[in-house]
Amino acid sequence: MKHIILYISIFFITVSVAAQNVERFFVTSENIHNGAQVAIETNDGKYLIRPISSHIIETTFVPNGEFLKTESHTVVSEPNTSKFEISRKGQDIILKTTSDFYVVIQKNPFQISYYYKDKFITSEKRGYYKSKHEPMDMVKGNIVADSTEKIEFNLSKDEVLYGGGARALGMNRRGHRLPLFNRAHYGYETHSELMNFTMPIVLSSNQYMIHFDNAPIGCLDLDSKGDNTLTYETVSGRKTYQIIVGESWYDMLNNYTNLTGKQPMLPRWALGNFSSRFGYHSQEEVEQTIAKFKEEKIPVDAIILDLYWFGKEVKGTMGNLEVFRDSFPDFEGMVKRLNDKGVKTITITEPFVLTTSKKWDEAVAKNVLAKDSVGNPAKYDFFFGNTGLIDVYKPEGEQWFWDIYKDLANKGVAGVWGDLGEPEVHPDWVQHHTGSASEVHNIYGHDWARLIHEGYQRDFPNTRPFILMRAGYSGSQRYGMVPWSGDVNRTWGGLQSQPEIALQMGMQGLAYMHSDLGGFAGANLDDELYVRWLQYGAFNPIFRPHAQEDVPSEPIYRSEKAKRLASFAIAMRYRLLPYNYNLVYENHKYGKPLMRPLLFEEPRNPELFNYSKTYLWGNDILVSPVLEAGKKEQEIYFPKGSKWFDIETDNITEGGTTKTVQLREDFIPVYVRAGAFIPLTDMVQTTENYEDSTFQLQYYHDDSVTESERELYFDDGKTANPIENEAFQILEFEAEQKGNWLEINFEAETGKNYSAKSKTIALTIHNIKKEPKKIKVGREKVQGTYNSKYKTLTLNVSWDTSTEKEIKIKLNK
Repeated sequence: MKHIILYISIFFITVSVAAQNVERFFVTSENIHNGAQVAIETNDGKYLIRPISSHIIETTFVPNGEFLKTESHTVVSEPNTSKFEISRKGQDIILKTTSDFYVVIQKNPFQISYYYKDKFITSEKRGYYKSKHEPMDMVKGNIVADSTEKIEFNLSKDEVLYGGGARALGMNRRGHRLPLFNRAHYGYETHSELMNFTMPIVLSSNQYMIHFDNAPIGCLDLDSKGDNTLTYETVSGRKTYQIIVGESWYDMLNNYTNLTGKQPMLPRWALGNFSSRFGYHSQEEVEQTIAKFKEEKIPVDAIILDLYWFGKEVKGTMGNLEVFRDSFPDFEGMVKRLNDKGVKTITITEPFVLTTSKKWDEAVAKNVLAKDSVGNPAKYDFFFGNTGLIDVYKPEGEQWFWDIYKDLANKGVAGVWGDLGEPEVHPDWVQHHTGSASEVHNIYGHDWARLIHEGYQRDFPNTRPFILMRAGYSGSQRYGMVPWSGDVNRTWGGLQSQPEIALQMGMQGLAYMHSDLGGFAGANLDDELYVRWLQYGAFNPIFRPHAQEDVPSEPIYRSEKAKRLASFAIAMRYRLLPYNYNLVYENHKYGKPLMRPLLFEEPRNPELFNYSKTYLWGNDILVSPVLEAGKKEQEIYFPKGSKWFDIETDNITEGGTTKTVQLREDFIPVYVRAGAFIPLTDMVQTTENYEDSTFQLQYYHDDSVTESERELYFDDGKTANPIENEAFQILEFEAEQKGNWLEINFEAETGKNYSAKSKTIALTIHNIKKEPKKIKVGREKVQGTYNSKYKTLTLNVSWDTSTEKEIKIKLNK
């Protein structure tokens, strides 16, 4: 304890000049339930501090004259048996968790500081205070207040800040004051300060997170004045925040997603290719498009129907939310025929009911709409017409909306697309069942996803829903939300912002952020851009080309060259299906993003703090998308601690180096980590035809990796809750080099409700410099196939997964 107190004393000397609100002083403290919570009374209010887990501490300030507001829209993790170990040193109070995460309350001058393993994390500066609101032009009329409530923190001089939801600002968001007001940005490119999906989250390069647990609109000021200050601002609500730490970035994200909820497993078909545009006008057009995919032998797993499924015109029909039989006379038959071809149907829905729609009178009669100040249905104009807004907070509104989804699901529709859920137009005078527009605006999409997720749990409990939405809140991942980055411009600038947006959202728990591949907005017919975007998309959580219909988004309607090159990217997507599905499992189980920034590999390398041009796809695949027109070569950084195999040539690059590589038009640079096991499958035209009993397993051998272990997850790809129901299998692959012998072992963990199958595996071992002297699979000597040109050895292995399998190879050095 002596060295802790010494560290704290040194810290106080250096930062006391930036101490908290000088008008706040300590009055008394109270230990509640033996350390489960500590109350600190000050002259202007009360702090309530509790450990939610050993790596998460929650702090709430309740100003004098206010009551504690306990409702959180984000937190699902209840404090278990976590308690503080409470000690005192002089006048200071120290609250410590079992992981050496602790809070120091300095009484005079009053200061609250946070430490992890004796390292200073952050401290409140003024903490809570209230002051005049400083309006921002970009949200003029959206965030309206005379004053706002604020929580202020100290920052160290050099830390880099991430978070705030989806923005296009560069990875380092420090220096910006960011509105927390979900709003669409049509046609954005390389810069967007405000987009569809904002979140009150800040992450630091010093490896901690702060989540401000409050739903109403506001701002995040990430040191915009350059005075080393972080400020959360809100128009109303709770003064609660959680600080999350961890041993690594992955550990921290696991802790955060334990707090806010894990993403459910997506259905396997969601990893396939989507056919999508704005939009398909008729049943005939839909079926002809899928027939064209089949004719061209380009895989496809889903087709998305935009608003023409419920109306002939863009304007005036929103809110009909029933099949427009003039254009889709046999909708149910169409859906069945598509399903028979292995193609799922997804329909768009919006939360707006136009006064000209078929359902307006019904919505008014059933009292499902948000109200104006005198209790009438709130009506206002926007692009699509004069509208009302479904009140998802009203039990009647939730049930009415869910009944529409239930009817579509009973018709065979497999996925939900929720659009305009910011909500796109949401005047501050609109009143909802639980509060004003400013109180629920940012969580509207979140609770819209919740009603669908809970509806499926109730009425289709064995089905994994697919819920595509462009707006939500922190914690929306637990409702299965799949967000996308909005109406990006169909330009190179539009493409360039996409890795940053997806990486940032993965760091904030929303691991399925993706983009309209090829770009959405504008009539820009650029085949090179289209192909490069799809090549990048092969290593995105969701592969979904989508665009306005003036330029086709589907590869089958592009030029022959673009179609051929796009089909290569789609083929790569499908061949990686077992690897990608394992990423779905890792996200569900551990909260790991599918796309991962390189700073996760080298958390102390400041050169990577603002780097997004190259990223990791899962643990073992390094991807460097081509983001500029006409490029012939590209500079790539290879992370330290590993060697990296070129996936096309097997050439090896040492980690910790930057290398200029020559580019080809038929693929983007992709590399595999030495020691990785990469599973591949044969090409299928739909994931319905995927057979997991046969696959290829690529092992990237290098002498620098003497031991390696990987897992590969299997289930049926469609039934809900496979892990909880023990309906899964995990294959474990281990490699170990002992002298001249390379040993590879296969083991399996099989859930009691999963039928273990024998696996037929084509095992290819890379970087075998000479033909081996001897090979044994189990007790049997085998020959194998050695390729002297590519230095690979291939073995065909039949494996009963109820037993272990050992492979021994005597290397010829």
